[in-house]
Amino acid sequence: MDSISTDQQELVSRLNGETAKIAWHELQKHYASGNVLAVAKGADLIKVAIALHRDDRDQVQQWLGDGAVGRVQDQQAMDWYDSNKLLWALVIPPFVLVQEPEEEQETE
Repeated sequence: MDSISTDQQELVSRLNGETAKIAWHELQKHYASGNVLAVAKGADLIKVAIALHRDDRDQVQQWLGDGAVGRVQDQQAMDWYDSNKLLWALVIPPFVLVQEPEEEQETE
């Protein structure tokens, strides 16, 4: 189905508006609680958020299986902590989704 429902469009718009860059240090309490999920570079953060929001277990399990989504590993967390990495973040209770930003290319 190519057309997107109004509800879907509103959800995508709302989630885009709630997505922000945040320093890893600000996410420590969520990480310590085990509530931070990493979304792989190149994966669609908003699609992951929608699947979690809608409790689409089959899709989430597929992403967990192929590594597109997963718990933040301790080594990754330490690396991000050391550099206070700036990450895209989106809260889908009880989870905080994080994703490393794509490398920004300066054209001029």
